[in-house]
Amino acid sequence: MTINGPKIYFTVPIFGGIPVTQTLVTSFIVTVILCTLGIVLGRNLRKRPLRRQVLTEKAVTVITGMVKEAMGEHNAHWTPFIATVFLSSLLGTLLGMTGILRSSTADISTTMTWAVLVSFICWYQAIKNNGLLAWLKGFTEPIPVMTPMNIVSEIAQPVSLAFRHFGNIAGGGVITALIYWALSGASTALLGLISSSHIAVAAVLLVAGILLVLVSRPKAGGKRKKLPFLLGLVCLALSGLRLVDWLWNLTGWSWPEMSGTVCGLCWFAALAVMLAGIVLLIRRKSRGVTVLGGFLTAVGFVAICLISEGPLGVPVLSLGIPAVLSLYFDVFSGVIQAFVFSLLTMIYISGNCPAPEESKN
Repeated sequence: MTINGPKIYFTVPIFGGIPVTQTLVTSFIVTVILCTLGIVLGRNLRKRPLRRQVLTEKAVTVITGMVKEAMGEHNAHWTPFIATVFLSSLLGTLLGMTGILRSSTADISTTMTWAVLVSFICWYQAIKNNGLLAWLKGFTEPIPVMTPMNIVSEIAQPVSLAFRHFGNIAGGGVITALIYWALSGASTALLGLISSSHIAVAAVLLVAGILLVLVSRPKAGGKRKKLPFLLGLVCLALSGLRLVDWLWNLTGWSWPEMSGTVCGLCWFAALAVMLAGIVLLIRRKSRGVTVLGGFLTAVGFVAICLISEGPLGVPVLSLGIPAVLSLYFDVFSGVIQAFVFSLLTMIYISGNCPAPEESKN
């Protein structure tokens, strides 16, 4: 298993070569999306707003209120900058869920650029409000011997701001990749054990699945026990896959080769059958509908496995868990990190932009 940084697509032959990486492409797409949203949502404004304008005004009001609460009324003009930082961070992280683009916030160059920009803004505001000499004098307070520590603190501010955001997003991707790799290995070992044990393991799994399904049956007036029922379904699915593979090997035939287009169409058709079965299982209108739903789910699942290079070529243990973790790191953690980065930005800038009455004193 290898975990690499952003891929370089090509190099622009100017200024010694400018590499165009996945991060740069994602950042450009984020810029285009934000500019397009700004143009679309900001035009055709009316006194009697439509639904789109109402939602836009509500979002602007929420962000403006957040900025005023964190930075003070006198710093409300920083709202567009804070909103841009927040949305750039959020979209840059969420675009990584496409599977095509890479999260721009998973590259230290992105977060470090933002952090250095925030630091320059803070230094500029401090010099503007207090003067250059007063700003330089601030490094010697409370006593001159603290000057080196104060300088290190100013340098550490953008570094910590950048690495906090980058570390959480990139770390989430690394953790997901490691878990996927581990589950794929465990799945290969389990399915290899099943394939080497022939019909005996299939029979054991079949019996275990039936027993678990029977144990999960609800008592009078009760509900079905979900965990034994799900484990039973997994055992039955593995048993069915093993039986199909065993019967197929008895024929001496090889798996048919299909073109990419035919394979893709068959895969999506099998997925549609499985989803239809799941929907019927959830609705549970009658016993017949439930049986039909279970049958369609099983057929769709087996068909997907057969299309994917045989039933034992699918790492079943790696299905689902990495996706849930990726959803957590990309969505939940992405929103939290974007908010934390924006909040720290507001705190740093507001510390150098005091209210007019405070600056006079």
